[in-house]
Amino acid sequence: MSVPPTDWPRLAVIVGAPRCGTTSLADYLARHPAVTFSRPKEPHYFAIHDLDGLDDEQLRATVEGGYLGRYFPDHWRSAEWLAEGSVSYLYGPEKMAAILRLWPDARFIIGVRDPLKLIPSLHQRYLVTGDEDVADFAEAWRLVPERAAGRHIPRSCLDPRLLRYDMAGRLGDAVEAFFAAVGRARCHVVVHDDLVRDPPQVYADLLAFLGLPHDGRTDFKPKREAAGTRWPWLQRLLKRPPVATSVLAGEKFRTRVAAKPKKPAPPPVRALMRVRKRLLKWNRTPSPEIRVSRPLRQELHDAFAADVAKLGGLLGRDLSHWLAVDPA
Repeated sequence: MSVPPTDWPRLAVIVGAPRCGTTSLADYLARHPAVTFSRPKEPHYFAIHDLDGLDDEQLRATVEGGYLGRYFPDHWRSAEWLAEGSVSYLYGPEKMAAILRLWPDARFIIGVRDPLKLIPSLHQRYLVTGDEDVADFAEAWRLVPERAAGRHIPRSCLDPRLLRYDMAGRLGDAVEAFFAAVGRARCHVVVHDDLVRDPPQVYADLLAFLGLPHDGRTDFKPKREAAGTRWPWLQRLLKRPPVATSVLAGEKFRTRVAAKPKKPAPPPVRALMRVRKRLLKWNRTPSPEIRVSRPLRQELHDAFAADVAKLGGLLGRDLSHWLAVDPA
């Protein structure tokens, strides 16, 4: 048995960054008739598992059973393209080596955004997912050095690295490392400004990158818009309960962390999940306005200016407007 497999569909991966429109891009691709998307959207498989020591035959068998057989529908072999959207991959480019061994022609989609908008939005998102427990963004930003040292980490946080807002905003460093790991030609970068301004053109460019015909899509409504919560403690309980494999965490979460795929849930569990879903919907509120003071914007500007210049150089694009201290 050899690598790469010749009987597998091609693979496209939306690797991040978070809060850069990746959920919308995933929705666009998932609806294309030639694409079979993973369930859930973000399996994080290659970030979670260490596959480096496997020989070719072991790697193929492990990925076929633990990844393809678990996160894709049974008919995945008949697809033209498989796709998934794990935003953790952007920050672990060395983990893409296993993908390239199996799919030398893999394609990677990267979203980027103004860090002065990305970081506050990411903080708000983590409040909703239960990973963050500090409601004030300015305070959360001040805690970055402490959290880098392993302190003030909420028990509900899946991974302390999520709260490194300083690292999340350095997309120039991340994209540079990712290009070096997988090759620039395998990557397609979507600037969030373009996605907001002209989503049909962004979609057309994405299909051209993958060599797919246009499917006539006209609906480009954004997905996973910002949201808030009524009771943060309830949100953390339902999204990140004390026992990671608890049914309260939800089926998608348990699919990622369980040792083996679960059998269909019994009726009492399904009833509990319906109640959980209603509670989450009730607890959801419109996103509060994110206000960043001018001194804090200046601090963020100083923290990310060099990185934005690097990203602009990598993309051949002037991104200096991202660094405006006084918002338009």
